[in-house]
Amino acid sequence: MTVTLTPQGPELRLLVSLASWTCPGTGPDGREVAHILITHTPALTGDTVEARMRRLSDSLGSLTGPREVVPELDRCLQIVGDQVLMPLPGASRRLRLPTRRSWTELVARNGEAVLLLGLDPLPQSADAARLDSYLDAALTADRLLFGRARTR
Repeated sequence: MTVTLTPQGPELRLLVSLASWTCPGTGPDGREVAHILITHTPALTGDTVEARMRRLSDSLGSLTGPREVVPELDRCLQIVGDQVLMPLPGASRRLRLPTRRSWTELVARNGEAVLLLGLDPLPQSADAARLDSYLDAALTADRLLFGRARTR
């Protein structure tokens, strides 16, 4: 993998250590929305996972906590066939999100997805029950950052 880094962008170690999940959910208005969760996988690093995820948040456009206004991100989701890709600042490649056809269609229909960055690590191998527990605990502890990623 070739990655070109800029001072504000995430470093290579972060890019290769991201884990991501996608799922449909319900927005505050009762409308079906697509969700993307990105976390850092557990790894030995020189600085904390939280610091790395906050730098990623800043490079995407400063995501906010759950009780604040959720910002629209400058970066957009790209739908290419049945794949959904997310450009990350400073990376020459885009993050390929795990998708199902119904989720991709939801993103295309709504033109956006809610992006959640977890400030605590979670391995990509986490099953649905562990993912639900992680989300419940992170939301209660204010350990999630939110943004709206658009397709256009």
